Amino acid sequence: MEALPNLSESRLAEVIARIGGEGFESALWDFFLGLVRPDNLVILAYRDAGPPLVLYRRFVHPQVFSELENTYVAGAFRLDPYYDLHRRRAPEGAYRLLDIAPDAFQRSRYFIEYYDQTTLVDEITFVVWPAPGVSLNLCLGRDATSGRAFSASEMECFQRLAPVIAALARAHWRGIAESVGPAEDTAGVLAASAAARHGISLSPRQAEVALLILRGHSTVSIGLRLGVSPQTVKVFRRQLYARCGISSQAELFALMLPLLKAG
Repeated sequence: MEALPNLSESRLAEVIARIGGEGFESALWDFFLGLVRPDNLVILAYRDAGPPLVLYRRFVHPQVFSELENTYVAGAFRLDPYYDLHRRRAPEGAYRLLDIAPDAFQRSRYFIEYYDQTTLVDEITFVVWPAPGVSLNLCLGRDATSGRAFSASEMECFQRLAPVIAALARAHWRGIAESVGPAEDTAGVLAASAAARHGISLSPRQAEVALLILRGHSTVSIGLRLGVSPQTVKVFRRQLYARCGISSQAELFALMLPLLKAG
């Protein structure tokens, strides 16, 4: 009997064979290449306390991860939609950035100042929970290398793969330590840093509104999150800007990002 082509199955078998050992991540990359042709891959471990751990990265276009450590890991991760999935204890599965991002994400200063500079066109992430307080994010991206988004058929492939990737990731990183300590109060971190570094006293609500603005939520979205009217959100925003001595979101980002890094 003539052998049937089984390249994907062979690559998957190689991933399984390397669980817990060297070459697992490279084998996983090859498996992804055979199915959905991503331009890049980064594997992060988010924790309840502390910055994310960068476990692996692979890319063609170097700009995509040029600010990963200096900006993202240093503090900007607190504004990221995928970190919000960690905070909200999202179920395991495949998530597309544009499906989970706030409604004004692409107009936010975080997107303009950081995300847009990565040249990412599209991003899909597998979320896996290998230990208490720890979520693995296996992020597959399309960037300036190909310049194209993932197709509908590729998205279907991601959804079908999600349980398999979760099982593989849990098996390989089964020894990852659980997060120690309480979950971070990011609004509290921001308020404390603002007081310590600039003498700016922010109320818990003002710090929360600042974070939602920076993450890319519109006035309507902030109102829904906080359970208040859009008009009330506008009042909160005016109070926040007055307290900080600023008048725009660009100034808010310039003021707050270093505080998130300091935290």
